[in-house]
Amino acid sequence: MHIWGNFLRATSVLAAWSAIVFPAPVVAQTSPAVSYVNTLAEQRADPHIYKHTDGWYYFTATVPAFDRIILRRAQSIQALGSAAETTIWTRKSSGVGSGQVWAPEIHFIDGKWYIYVALGVKNEWRIRAFVLESSGANPLTSPWVEKGLVKTNWDTFSLDATTFTANGTRYLVWAQQDPSRSGENSSLFIAPLQNPWTIRGPAVAISHPDQSWERIGYKVNEGASVVQKNGKIFMTYSASATDANYCMGLLTASASANLMNPASWTKSRTPIFVSNANTNQWGPGHNSFTVSEDGKSDIMVYHDRGYKDINGDPLNDPNRRTRVQKLYWKADGTPDFGIPVPDGNTPVKLRSAANSGLFVRYYAGSSVPSGAAALADTQFRIVSPGLAGNGTISLESTSNPGTYLRRTTGTQVQFDAARNLNSAATRTAASFNRRPGLSDGSGVSFEASDAGGQYLRLESGGRLAFSGVGDATQQGQATFYLE
Repeated sequence: MHIWGNFLRATSVLAAWSAIVFPAPVVAQTSPAVSYVNTLAEQRADPHIYKHTDGWYYFTATVPAFDRIILRRAQSIQALGSAAETTIWTRKSSGVGSGQVWAPEIHFIDGKWYIYVALGVKNEWRIRAFVLESSGANPLTSPWVEKGLVKTNWDTFSLDATTFTANGTRYLVWAQQDPSRSGENSSLFIAPLQNPWTIRGPAVAISHPDQSWERIGYKVNEGASVVQKNGKIFMTYSASATDANYCMGLLTASASANLMNPASWTKSRTPIFVSNANTNQWGPGHNSFTVSEDGKSDIMVYHDRGYKDINGDPLNDPNRRTRVQKLYWKADGTPDFGIPVPDGNTPVKLRSAANSGLFVRYYAGSSVPSGAAALADTQFRIVSPGLAGNGTISLESTSNPGTYLRRTTGTQVQFDAARNLNSAATRTAASFNRRPGLSDGSGVSFEASDAGGQYLRLESGGRLAFSGVGDATQQGQATFYLE
C-alpha cells in the first residue's frame, strides 16, 4: 500500500459470436478448478493469507481506520470472509505506532509467528517497517511482543516488508525511499536476514519505478510478494497511485542465482495485472499468494475497488476489498495472471478430454484465429442456476461478462449478450444440464437443456458443436476437465 497523497498533496450489445477453441502448442501445467466467491472481504486492503501446517488459513489486512492489526483464521479460504476477527495490536498514544498502521503480513518462521507491518508516528510523516513476534500455537489468542523497527541502509520512508527463503537463506524484501533517486517515492530492496527482524549486511535495490506505468500519480514500487516454481523466483509488486492506475509488475530470477545482484532480476516491461473495465475491477494490487485447500493450485490474493472514480485522496476511500482467484501457469513455466475476474463465482477453464491441448475459447468472429488465446478468453463462469432455471447451468465469458454460450440452429453455437437472450426459447438455448463426463466421470459434459442426448462437443478441427454422441471418440469430445 502506498500513501503519498498526504505527503505530496499534490454491456454493449454482443451477438452472434463464434465459440471456438485453439490448440496450445505445448500443454501447460494443469491443476483442478477452484471455487470461490468474490468479494472475499469488504474494506480490507493489502490482504495477506497464509496457510499453516495446522491446516488453518490465517488472514490479515489493512483496515480503513489505519489504527490496528487484525487477524482471522478459518479452515478454508472462503470461510475467511465470514470468520470472526480478532484485534491483536492497537495504535499507541505516542511514539512509533501512534500514527498509521499499514499492510500487515503474517509469517511462521522457526517455530514462531511474526507480523511485518508499517507503523507511523502521530502528526509526522515517518513510516517505517516494524516486526511483532508471538510464540503461541494460535496467533489470535497468544500474546505478541514488539521486536522493533527493521533497520535498513537509511532512515527513510519504508513499508511493505515481506520474507521468503531460497537455497537455505531467508530474505527480506521491502519498499523504501532511495535518497539517491530524487523525486521517486519508493523502490524495492532485498537483504538476507540475520533473524526475522534484523537484516544481515547492506541491502541492495532490485527495482526502481523507471517504467512509465510505474509513475502515474506517484513513482512507486511497493507491496512485493513471492511465489516460487519451476526453478524460478517470481516477485510481484505494485506501482503508481492507489487509484485506478494502481497495477502490478513482475520481477523474475533463477532460484540458483545470486539474489543480491540486481542483474539477477528481470523486470516485466509492461504491467502484468491491471484495471479492467469489462469486469469492473479497478486498481488491483498489493497481492499475496497462498494455496488451495487441496494444495494443488496457487491462489492470488489482492485488493481492488468496484468502481473507477474516487473523490479526493484515494487513501481516504475505504472501499478497497480483498479478492482471490486462481493463478495459472503457462507452458513455459511462467505465471499467467490473466485479468481481475468479475464479481461472483471464480471462473474455470474447460479442457478437452479428447485432446489435452484444446480449451474452449471465446472469440469474436467466424474463423479460428492464428494466435494463442489470452487466459481470460479461455475462462468461463459456470452460472447456477442457468438462465432457464430449473437446475440448469449457463456458461458466461470472463473476458466479456454478460455474454453466454448458446446453441443455435442445427449443431451450431455462438455467444450472445444477455440483453439479446430476451425470450424463454433463447434463455433455454443458453442453458444446459451438467452431467458427469461421458468418457470420464471425473470430467463434466454439458447436455442441451431442451434437447436430451445433444451434448456440447469439441470437434477435432477446433470447433464447438451440439450433437449426439454415438461412439467413444464423440464421448471424449463431449467431456471436459475443469481447471
